[in-house]
Amino acid sequence: MTTESPRWFTSSYSDNGGNCVEIAANLAVSQGVVPVRDSKTPTGPVLTFRANVFTTFLTSLKDTP
Repeated sequence: MTTESPRWFTSSYSDNGGNCVEIAANLAVSQGVVPVRDSKTPTGPVLTFRANVFTTFLTSLKDTP
């Protein structure tokens, strides 16, 4: 079994002085999860969400006026 490493990135809309979250969307298909971390603390804790839950969360943000 191979374990894919997360490829972290921030949104292209993030330009606020480093106060960002990073996600590793590359794991959504292969492992069904989306890890999220604080960009200021890359070795800190990681929250892991099921891919469908993360998608629902993003959709709700886009639908919010």
